[in-house]
Amino acid sequence: MLTTRQLEDLDAHSYQDYTSTGHGLVLLPTGATEQHGPHMPLGVDAMLARAVATAAAEDLDALVAPALSYGYKSQPRSGGGNHRPGTTSLSAQTLILQVRDVALEFFRHGIRRLVVINGHFENYQFLYEGADLAVREARAAGLDDSRVVLLSYWDFVDDRTLEAVFPEGFHGWDVEHGGVLETSLMLRLHPEKVDMSRAPSHPPAQLTPYDVLPEDPARTPSSGCLSSPAGATAERGELLLNAVRDGIVRAVSSEFGK
Repeated sequence: MLTTRQLEDLDAHSYQDYTSTGHGLVLLPTGATEQHGPHMPLGVDAMLARAVATAAAEDLDALVAPALSYGYKSQPRSGGGNHRPGTTSLSAQTLILQVRDVALEFFRHGIRRLVVINGHFENYQFLYEGADLAVREARAAGLDDSRVVLLSYWDFVDDRTLEAVFPEGFHGWDVEHGGVLETSLMLRLHPEKVDMSRAPSHPPAQLTPYDVLPEDPARTPSSGCLSSPAGATAERGELLLNAVRDGIVRAVSSEFGK
């Protein structure tokens, strides 16, 4: 009987008992260390990915692995840009190999079902590559039932929830960095880490459909947020969390069984 869903808090013998069943499931949260404006901490992406994983873990009889807290470099049109203070990023190759290595370790332990939960937009394709390499290597080594599900938690926010969270209209996913969605989730999950008195109030960023290198800080709001978090509440965070948790549980159960 597991006493915790957090793998880092579990002793090695209890973990071995869990993996020996052949039905073990590990949820691997991934995020970034990235600025999220003046009102939220640098660790938002990993914090939210871990909290979402924890919310789903009981229903899935899963363990939550320690979060990967560094991600691929922030980009102006999705995260404000890698030049922002505090943003600390990995190269694509490093992230790919980190995910591959961690996934292979779980397969070596006896885990055959792994869910990578992405909390940082820029990570996705590199998480995909790392997971693909791990599955190929595991199967080449004879672990033919090794599988990975990769998802970004925000993809499970349905239209009805968006309408409830944004009653005056949703500005779009492109400008949600540091905005109402992430801030509402943080107010629900980590309210002590949010200072709404410092929340910026400005119109959504006007983004171009292209990038320019080197990055020009003037192309995005100086706050680091791509839209204002004004209107964020813990109640709206609860709506978002419920939608995301339920959607992930359904998806993972569909792919792996419960």
